[in-house]
Amino acid sequence: MAIKLVSKLILLVACFCLLLVHGIPKNPNDVHEKLQTQQKHFRGEEHDPNYDHEAFLGQETEEFDNLTQEESQRRLGLIVKKIDKNNDGFVTKDELKSWIIYTQKRYIMNDVENHWKNQKVNNEGKLSWAEYRKDTYGFMSDEEANVAQKQDDSYTYAKMILRDKRRWAAADLNHDGLLTKDEFVSFLHPEESNHMKDIVVYETMDDMDKDKDNKISIKEYIEDLFPGIEENEEPSFVISEKEQFKTYRDKDGDGFLDIGEVKDWILPENFDHAEAESRHLIYESDADADGKLTNNEIITKYDLFVGSQATDFGEAILKHEEL
Repeated sequence: MAIKLVSKLILLVACFCLLLVHGIPKNPNDVHEKLQTQQKHFRGEEHDPNYDHEAFLGQETEEFDNLTQEESQRRLGLIVKKIDKNNDGFVTKDELKSWIIYTQKRYIMNDVENHWKNQKVNNEGKLSWAEYRKDTYGFMSDEEANVAQKQDDSYTYAKMILRDKRRWAAADLNHDGLLTKDEFVSFLHPEESNHMKDIVVYETMDDMDKDKDNKISIKEYIEDLFPGIEENEEPSFVISEKEQFKTYRDKDGDGFLDIGEVKDWILPENFDHAEAESRHLIYESDADADGKLTNNEIITKYDLFVGSQATDFGEAILKHEEL
């Protein structure tokens, strides 16, 4: 017993040291949380302004949130000029959609660049799993991760390693054990690649299926969406979500979500989030209902597009070079 306790303490110390050296590894839950938020947003029941801001601004969202109203509106006016490609004084749905796609791609590529530049790639510009695992997790091998996972099913570094290894294999299109930079994009952002959809669904199931029976009960569904909600609590949003589960999610009516139903939920066919978001922004801002936006209509609804906490932090923030 004492030896086992000491081993666990050593593992905790090793984890802490790794965090100091490498920083916190990415949270694999981020992907399915992002997709869940997207579905709730476009269902229209819980329209989250932060989602609009992130779709419109991408990586600059936080910066805008800390600007004064006046500075947010000034910068937004400069962005509008970029969106209006034909300089006709109007922003159409297609122009807005193109801008949203651009900001999201820019965010993803910047994220990939930041990770890639710190990796030890070989002479062919490829990264091995062994190098990535060593640099990210350091102390634990694949074999040790397998052993640790069997001993403890809680969310540990072992589980993170094994999940990353599965995602790595899915991203490795030519199965050479190495990732090119393009393949690394799929590894970091699997929700953006068609060939990674199955791994995204598998990871979502793995996160939500607490009793490991390969299906999601309504209890697991609610607990995942609203952590901390007691089983006997029934606020309106929980009642609404339970109705969504029974009416739309559980297609065969057996009281559970199987892997196909989870896929239909988080990765619905023929859903274009940039199209949906551009339609939403125009609907909320188009004062004269002509189907397009003027600079004034956008500036008037600036808080929909960029937000502001109306603080005094604006002057202290490093201004973006393009704005």
